Amino acid sequence: MSIPDQQKAVSYLTSISYYRLSAYCYPLLNDPKSAHTYKDGATFDMVINMYRFDRKLRLLLFNEIEKIEVAIRSAMSNWITDELNDVFWMTNAGYFYNQSTFAKTLALIQSEIEKTKEEFIIHFHNKYINPYPPVWMIVEIISFGLLCGIFNNLNIARLKKNVASHFSLSFPVFSSWIVTIVNLRNLCGHHGRTWNREIPVTPAELKSPVFPWIDSSTTDMKRIYYRICIIKYLLCTVSPNNRFTQKLKSLLAEYPTIDIKAMGFPVNWQDEPLWQ
Repeated sequence: MSIPDQQKAVSYLTSISYYRLSAYCYPLLNDPKSAHTYKDGATFDMVINMYRFDRKLRLLLFNEIEKIEVAIRSAMSNWITDELNDVFWMTNAGYFYNQSTFAKTLALIQSEIEKTKEEFIIHFHNKYINPYPPVWMIVEIISFGLLCGIFNNLNIARLKKNVASHFSLSFPVFSSWIVTIVNLRNLCGHHGRTWNREIPVTPAELKSPVFPWIDSSTTDMKRIYYRICIIKYLLCTVSPNNRFTQKLKSLLAEYPTIDIKAMGFPVNWQDEPLWQ
């Protein structure tokens, strides 16, 4: 590998670490990779270019996931509470299938309540005698993953179908996709590599889309492209006037040397109905 500016390379290796950067060196290795010999023309600048692209991709995805997460928190807080007419439903065992899972969930909720410094929780306990705050307070302090687990454990199918339909999905697909979004959110939040990673959890396939969609038969559902499509589809409901398509295309144009096939992008992906 060519390293024209070794001092600069040392600086990057010191601040980022070799182990993290090594994942971006991997595509530049000859086969077999175990020989650790680099392809002709491989440079350290290429490694940093891939690293920078991946970082910007994570930031883009994380920003859009935030909109989806907030919308799901709102749905859990408002619609389900209104349907049940119970502001404490989230801590009521009668609404859940798996009681062992519910007990673990309740313990996690209790833990978050005890350690939070949020003034609205402190104010609630100072003014009311209820053991748990209402749902709209709980959804603000628990993790997105825990929230999705609570939704999937609900034993009232009608409620889950109604929430899923608001996002223009069937319940099985919505249930799968929110788990997928949680996993991707955590990957982005912990600065994990996304662009050429194969992600072991396969999301459910959308077979009856309400909005324009993609040809799933030509898509590797374990690659990041399929997850990018999921984000775009959910934004059709959550943020109809979003600029996600433009942002994505601008990012790819900024880094023309990035191999988008490694991300699962099919040939002529821009022509798919989802991106029109």
